[in-house]
Amino acid sequence: MLIESVAALRARQAELSELWAGLERRVLVCAGTGCVAGGALEVHAALTQATEESALDVSLELSSCADRDGPGGTLLVESGCHGFCELGPLVHILPDDILYTRVRPKDAAAIVEKTLGAGEVIDRLLYKDPVSKEPRQGHGEMGFYAHQKRVVLARCGEVSPASLDSYLATGGFCALATALDTLTPEEVLREVEQSGLRGRGGGGFSTGRKWRSALRAREARPDSRLHVICNGDEGDPGAFMDRSIMEGDPFAVLEGMALGAFALGSTRGYIYVRHEYPLAVRRLERAIAVLRDAGLLGERILGCDFSFDLELTRGGGAFVCGESSALMRSIEGKPGEPRAKYTHSTDRGLFDEPTVLNNVETWALVPYIVDHGAAHFAAIGTERSPGTKAFSLVGKVNNTGLVEVPMGTTLRRIIFEIGGGIQKGRAFKAVQTGGPSGGCLPAEKLDLPVDFDTLTAAGSMMGSGGMIVMDERTCMVDVAKYFIDFLMGESCGKCVPCREGLGQLSSLLAQVTRGEGSESLLSKVESLAETMELASLCALGRSAPNPVLSTLAYFRDEYLQHIEKQRCPAGVCKALVTYRITEACTGCEACRKACPVGAITGEKKVLHVIDDALCTRCGACEAVCAFDAVLVE
Repeated sequence: MLIESVAALRARQAELSELWAGLERRVLVCAGTGCVAGGALEVHAALTQATEESALDVSLELSSCADRDGPGGTLLVESGCHGFCELGPLVHILPDDILYTRVRPKDAAAIVEKTLGAGEVIDRLLYKDPVSKEPRQGHGEMGFYAHQKRVVLARCGEVSPASLDSYLATGGFCALATALDTLTPEEVLREVEQSGLRGRGGGGFSTGRKWRSALRAREARPDSRLHVICNGDEGDPGAFMDRSIMEGDPFAVLEGMALGAFALGSTRGYIYVRHEYPLAVRRLERAIAVLRDAGLLGERILGCDFSFDLELTRGGGAFVCGESSALMRSIEGKPGEPRAKYTHSTDRGLFDEPTVLNNVETWALVPYIVDHGAAHFAAIGTERSPGTKAFSLVGKVNNTGLVEVPMGTTLRRIIFEIGGGIQKGRAFKAVQTGGPSGGCLPAEKLDLPVDFDTLTAAGSMMGSGGMIVMDERTCMVDVAKYFIDFLMGESCGKCVPCREGLGQLSSLLAQVTRGEGSESLLSKVESLAETMELASLCALGRSAPNPVLSTLAYFRDEYLQHIEKQRCPAGVCKALVTYRITEACTGCEACRKACPVGAITGEKKVLHVIDDALCTRCGACEAVCAFDAVLVE
């Protein structure tokens, strides 16, 4: 449907909002990547079939509700990520606030008959509290959701990402309509500046300041174009915030870019999406095509003088292409290598012209700021870090998933109130924030407020929002080496400090995991890390030593135990551990059957024994033992 004017857009929004408000019920099947992998699409298909076989009034598209004689009915859609990824596939029924977990296609008939038809709740599909074991019906009864504040994730899990109608019905494109109808480009830019929005991609640079710098550069070069770019090349291990936003609310990202282009006088934008995100690519491509058909992208948007279009580019799988200058070179068809920062991309970026690059979450927040006002956004969070931040909470925590909280929320609240604490009742040891280049913070830092400046001062960083929780059985030397090895494989190799420094760091840390060297070896590690921080060409090399330096700062004793006592306290480093079966063994034979090299002997109901000469320290015996009879020394 072509929308030819601002007035027509507002009329369409009003019509769809009335339909939305008149719905008796919405059934939302999570179709984020995790749930899709678990069979969510099959669940949606089974629910669709079950509703067709029933006499229930169910629609699959919001627009089809207009054909009814009056308000009401049920809307059944595939939504974006609900956040509670480990419990998927998820089905959320509103306004009843019933969240069904680990749903299978075979459950569809019961959901339609009992819940949609008779209004009954199916207890076996509800979330069970890990402590009380009591079922929890919906978001309002679950700490994972109750302690969040969803702004950028507000529509993820609430609407169909394929439906422009759903986006319009929930306030989508109100901000762009207001900008084109009543605001000047300068006024839009000023709103972003006054909001205090800082880039959510890692650096935390002022978004308004970046936009203003690019605008000045363009004014100084009137023959140049100004480009806007969305960085969707999210490559941090364990991070999936940007992916979930692109999959679950693609129209918000596109509206944010259109608002930025309006403020900056840009007519062309690019979305650079990680190659490994095929679902995000498909949904963005569909959204771009839908907006072009609707007249919300392209020439003379909504009949105004403003023209703007987008091109989607897929990344080549290189982590370094998340760096701004490497990303721009990749869009240009060149090798994704960073350049020195004596020239800022706001002055000479893509095609050597002024360029504004922000990440997915930053762009998706822009419509909220323009719609609600800078003061409203600035009142959320802290003075120097306003707004909310989305995190992927993963690791040894009970409730893993996608969360969003106001800036300034403490690590303790995120990990223990939203995350539900540490798995199996074990002790918290550390949390890494900021991805592979972030730092590891110990238990005494749990009450730190999470914001850009506080995390940096503590030796870590916000990064794009990855948060990996570790328990007492995590070896911090092994963690540091893992991330160094990851970055070593992802380095473009252009500069010597990064290319050679990472290899040397890996080698030195490997010596520690083998119990070799002396305390002077740690001095070499620190010296090498400091050199990399000072001399590397781009942020990958400069921030790469963070995992090493932070673990040395907070867990130095653990390094010394490896070197001086040839002992890994966590029982992880194979060269320094021995597996022994204790008297708690019941002779169930589970460990003997799991051992891949036949190192365990023993008869049924008789204490088993491990042959240390044959043992490969794989940990299979400990993993399968139900009686904690395998001791790691």
